[in-house]
Amino acid sequence: MTRALPEPTYRRFVPGLGTLSLRPFDLDADVEVLHSWVTQPYARYWGLLEATVADVRAEYSRIAASEHHQALLGEHDGRPAFLMERYLPAYDAVGQTYDVAPGDIGMHVLVGPPTVRLAGFTGAVFETIMDSLFRDPLVDRVVVEPDVRNTKIQALNARMGFRKHSIVSLPDKQAWLSFCTRDQYADALRMNEAG
Repeated sequence: MTRALPEPTYRRFVPGLGTLSLRPFDLDADVEVLHSWVTQPYARYWGLLEATVADVRAEYSRIAASEHHQALLGEHDGRPAFLMERYLPAYDAVGQTYDVAPGDIGMHVLVGPPTVRLAGFTGAVFETIMDSLFRDPLVDRVVVEPDVRNTKIQALNARMGFRKHSIVSLPDKQAWLSFCTRDQYADALRMNEAG
């Protein structure tokens, strides 16, 4: 008998792309696929290029045990496609670099390697993540801290409404601390739709 995976906590249909959903990360079912993503050269900023499956399992066991950090697996039409982590900045190293406000939520995203390239897919994944975060009425602002060298994610962050605040020193990187409020995200969506 096959064990059932956790049910999606958020689901969104994107015309021309299909259904994107988020569900709690399942350590047993998802660790090998995540390992196959984080050890690819494009995922170097994730910091796990040399990790073993056991290393990834240990890291995500730690996250699963935390009351302040959560990993969610993103699926595209029911198949693993991306990972999102949400965390409370007050309990993270980034929270030592700025004045954490009530309603702040931290976010990390990793898109898996595509089996088929779909135009607009990464943007749709990012919108799905942002929509799911802002669905929570207690979330007022999303906080990200990408590596200063990761210009691709910085460009995507800007397209989604994030504004750079400052370069901060974190234990594993120099990072661009950036914020996006509900209104900034809504404005960015309008601009993106307008072309």
